[in-house]
Amino acid sequence: MSGRKKFVAGVVLGSVLSFSAFAAQDTPLKAADRAAVVQTLAEKMNANYIEPAVAERVGSAIARKNAEGGYAAAASAQAFSAVLAQDLRALSGDLHFGTAVYPGLRERSGIAELPSRAKMDEWREQTARRGYDIEKIERLPGNVGYIELRGFGGPEFVGPAYSAAMSLMAGTDALILDLRRNGGGSPDSVAYLMSHFFPLGDERHLIDMYDRPTGTTRQFWTVKTVAQRYDKPVYVLTSARTFSGGEDFSYCIQAQKRGTVVGETTGGGSNPVSWYNLGQDIIVAIPTARAINAVTKTNWEHVGVKPDIAVPAAQALQTAHVAILRTLVSSSREGNERKELQRVLAMVEKGESDKPVYTLRGEP
Repeated sequence: MSGRKKFVAGVVLGSVLSFSAFAAQDTPLKAADRAAVVQTLAEKMNANYIEPAVAERVGSAIARKNAEGGYAAAASAQAFSAVLAQDLRALSGDLHFGTAVYPGLRERSGIAELPSRAKMDEWREQTARRGYDIEKIERLPGNVGYIELRGFGGPEFVGPAYSAAMSLMAGTDALILDLRRNGGGSPDSVAYLMSHFFPLGDERHLIDMYDRPTGTTRQFWTVKTVAQRYDKPVYVLTSARTFSGGEDFSYCIQAQKRGTVVGETTGGGSNPVSWYNLGQDIIVAIPTARAINAVTKTNWEHVGVKPDIAVPAAQALQTAHVAILRTLVSSSREGNERKELQRVLAMVEKGESDKPVYTLRGEP
């Protein structure tokens, strides 16, 4: 599947969820309506799900449950969509499965249609209003950079913001990239951000993406046109909430031996999705592709990314900060710089921080 189609699918997901929250009227369902949705779901999964044997098993289980009256209480599209999503994830173990109520979704087939200029402008504005999903940029005590990134939007929109953020970190002695609340996004943007952490001219093959519906495989490499580069130590924070694209970055930084992952094992979802119409205004996200890391020849599906330093997510930032400061202290020369680093280290180890001073120098 093309990167453009994957990008559009990701944006559609956000639009779908926003639309569903404001749906004017829920669609009532009869038994025959539910049966038709279940049949279509099985057909779509059998034709497109990345694991054909799992698709057949899950589809049969859902059809059996429906025939036995297990969905009789789901009398509306919203209710049926919700229980289908739960069963799809529970039966398959694939957390990328999802459903929503979205009237009039047109499925894309063949060559992906390009969004209109107006739609691109709308997505660009939405991305900007979210701050490009860059939640926080900070210089921590000891000259340690910190960026919290909540998602990976389309590279057309977020690429310049990533490079701008990295330019602010250029003078730091190490960088902490916080992905503990990162739910994923575009693999192109993952590759774009990764590009900042290798020297100019060092092109890295990161992952392959095999797409079952088209039978094609696309390679993802670092982007050689990225000018801003960072050659200092990198620490990546993870949690059980880190998912999909957030896991892709964490897995790649480990596999390429470019950084240290600190925190918890991640959610375990590596299969990108496409959206399909099931009728009755219900749509389903079916994982249609498989990520294959260029180094390990496997991925993080079901198992997650295991941290190099395992600590509860709430302690990951302090743990990474302390580890960086200890390294800086050990490599610094005797003198005022080392004494200051030792002071900061002792403070961070205790979970303390300097209080801001708002008085003129010399005042009590």
